[in-house]
Amino acid sequence: MVYDYGIIGGGPAGYTAGMLLAQKGKSVVIFEKDKLGGTCLNKGCIPTKSLLHSSEIYKEVFCSSNIGLDISVNSFDFSKVMAKKEQTVDKVRKALELAVKNSGAEVVYSEAQIKDKNTIIAGGKEYTVSEIIYAAGSKPKEIKGLEFDHEFILSSDDVLNIKNLPKSVLIVGSGAIGIEWARIFSNFGVEVFVSEIAEHLLPIADVEVSKRIERIFKQRKIKFFLNDSIEKIEEKTVTLKSGNKVNPDFILSAAGRVPLKPDSECIVLGDSRGEIQLAHYAIHQAKKYVLGIDYDNNLIPSVIYGEPEIAWAGLREQDCGEECQKILLPITALGKSWCDDSTDGFIKLILRDNLIVGAHIVSREASALIHELVIAMQNKLTADDLKKVCFAHPTYSEGIFEALLRA
Repeated sequence: MVYDYGIIGGGPAGYTAGMLLAQKGKSVVIFEKDKLGGTCLNKGCIPTKSLLHSSEIYKEVFCSSNIGLDISVNSFDFSKVMAKKEQTVDKVRKALELAVKNSGAEVVYSEAQIKDKNTIIAGGKEYTVSEIIYAAGSKPKEIKGLEFDHEFILSSDDVLNIKNLPKSVLIVGSGAIGIEWARIFSNFGVEVFVSEIAEHLLPIADVEVSKRIERIFKQRKIKFFLNDSIEKIEEKTVTLKSGNKVNPDFILSAAGRVPLKPDSECIVLGDSRGEIQLAHYAIHQAKKYVLGIDYDNNLIPSVIYGEPEIAWAGLREQDCGEECQKILLPITALGKSWCDDSTDGFIKLILRDNLIVGAHIVSREASALIHELVIAMQNKLTADDLKKVCFAHPTYSEGIFEALLRA
């Protein structure tokens, strides 16, 4: 069996590269040891967003009295929430499998090993290829002293398979994984504790974003410990270095993910590169490799989901000097936020020489708003250029215009 390309890993980088190469007339075989779609579809983006959606509906039901609804909840079956999550993942995966098949790429469901630069072994067979693309992704990161036992200390993979809601949970780490799971559990009425070794929650974000998340967590009674970590665990009693003690049903270790790297030289795409671990970044890497479509590493948008959404791109305030101008518009300035009962947040722009060099949003629809600003930043549109755009009212998008008027 001879192919132009052998791709190890069927996640966003692997399947995107495979489909594009096949569409260009190349013979392609993709090796996937588990399920097509990688971490994003099977253990990350898609299942967690399904759970977030369910948790938000759950929360809204109990907060519906302000619109005149008197709802009595007779029962709640968490297993149906998890079943819906699986159904969502299955539907998206089936659509992906069909798209890959229609592209002409072949998929081999078996673990693959690189024998040499032109040979891959999988399922007891040898495949001869002209080029090898390694896109095996990443795995949950283990913290020393907090190794996964898959019962009390869970990974982000494990938590997707819980059968029952805990009464309380301790989340270690407040990156995207930790923040989203804190929101999911809190929405379902679980007592949530978050331990973060840095001085702020979500330390990779703009400091003002981090402080707003902390305020929101306090309002929602999500207790967090900053500059803190686990000192010891005795049975199910967790003692932090600060002296605080927590008795969770389990610990979710959300310290991020580590790349799976190849043992031999080949083309590497996606999380395996050890760079930005985001599905859209992996997809764009594949597009650059196959189609030559470039991108700016400094303008890869980050989004954290839940209510309100959090999104950013470009420079943070702490990255800038006095040459930068900061503009901050509270979401309460927008009529749409009051209509939606979603008034907590802001649009923050960082300008330098009349150009937007950083954008940070805490708001409903932040995941959509950030792209308007990325387009402006990438194409070097000035603040004055954007002021000429007529934004519809009432929308969250008009907040960008309103913010720029403050420049």
